[in-house]
Amino acid sequence: MQRINKNVVLALLTLTSSVFLLFQLYYYKYYLSPKNGAVFSKVKGSQSGQDGIQWHVIKKFLGLVSSHNVPVYLIDPLVLGLIQKDFEQLSSSSDGMSPECKYFCAPRDFTTFALLDKTWKHEVSLFRAAEKMGIQWLKIQNKDPRLEGMDDISGIEIPLHYIFKLAAHAIHLVVFYERSGNYVWHGPLRLKQNIDRKFVPFRKLHFGRYPGAYNKSEVLQLSIDDLKVQIPKNLSQFLEEMSHSRFLECRYREARAFFQLYPDDASLDAVEFRKKAKALLHLAALTLNNLGVRFWLSSGTCLGWYRQCNIIPYSKDVDLGVFIQDYKSDIIPAFQKAGLPLKHKFGKVEDSLELSFQGEDDVKLDIFFFYEDDDHIWNGGTQAKSGKKFKYLFPKFTLCWTEFVELKVHVPCETLRYVEANYGKDWKVPVKVWDWKSSPSNVQYNGMWPVDEWDDVIQVY
Repeated sequence: MQRINKNVVLALLTLTSSVFLLFQLYYYKYYLSPKNGAVFSKVKGSQSGQDGIQWHVIKKFLGLVSSHNVPVYLIDPLVLGLIQKDFEQLSSSSDGMSPECKYFCAPRDFTTFALLDKTWKHEVSLFRAAEKMGIQWLKIQNKDPRLEGMDDISGIEIPLHYIFKLAAHAIHLVVFYERSGNYVWHGPLRLKQNIDRKFVPFRKLHFGRYPGAYNKSEVLQLSIDDLKVQIPKNLSQFLEEMSHSRFLECRYREARAFFQLYPDDASLDAVEFRKKAKALLHLAALTLNNLGVRFWLSSGTCLGWYRQCNIIPYSKDVDLGVFIQDYKSDIIPAFQKAGLPLKHKFGKVEDSLELSFQGEDDVKLDIFFFYEDDDHIWNGGTQAKSGKKFKYLFPKFTLCWTEFVELKVHVPCETLRYVEANYGKDWKVPVKVWDWKSSPSNVQYNGMWPVDEWDDVIQVY
């Protein structure tokens, strides 16, 4: 009898425990869960369980920075790409309520936000608050390139990246700084020896492989997955910029070494030429940018940037390169309207096009158009008196941003190969006597223009 009673009691206890457990699950699902965050229906595209952690981490992060008046904005390319597809719908919705977590719940290890440095100065209190919330953080610093120059290479470090980590998700906060060329810049993510390489999957981060430069942009607030989020106002422009944002600093250390061997020309003529050349380059950049024409520093102007971080005083001109596919017929009228008359036009769009405009006094602007073949890129040259054609071959290259004479401008990313192709292995040695038909290392004779085409392909004004 005693044995039967024990079994009955055991069964009753098991049944009671099971009922109580079911009641707890029911109560959490229908009463507690809605209070701790948005509930999304289980349709295709919605997330729950492990993936829902990401949404909660982002919500906590946004709450944290909001409580400390830190104005962050979303720059994650994957999320912005999804938002761009639904932008009209999201921007027209009054509250952004969605039956599913579509943007912040897609499986990923991290989400990327940005911050303008001048808008935040109180990081210590934010870190303390983060720690109280159980959020781990990491600050990554490096030297401030804005303080570098010919006279001094500063060792002052500035914060470039922050990582906030909670549970299985991380927030990558990229710090942007304003630069003198009227643009914003972020630095590279370089890990020092004492940093835990396993803190987050650093190699997967979208920002930090190299420095980047962007135009200043406005932000817009949207409700995304029931969260108030700031995003770049012009999404398509930002995403396009991101794919071509790589930035190269001027090589001040090498430039200092160059001037120790070859003292800089500080004469009045050199100072005046550099002043005029800088003004001409700024005007050319404004004109081409307004036309939407990509260009880069080429020839002697590129050499000056790479070798000595300045305009070469004896070069007497400003040289720019443009891919022929970016040519526009209104380039000449635009420069003439800007006060730069056409000095000569050589070649044609299909072959060896070159334009030269007259700047102030004897300073001229040369624009060389580049053509792509299977294994190299080239630009042409024309001797006006003889009709001879020349060809200058370069290894293929891509374009990066840099800052030169207070201007955000493109240069070839593979600058050394570009300079060596044009000036040879001895490019570090100044050469003041230069013959464009024979001095360049990459020049080739390219035949003659037919005499009956001279009126079209050789125009001197």
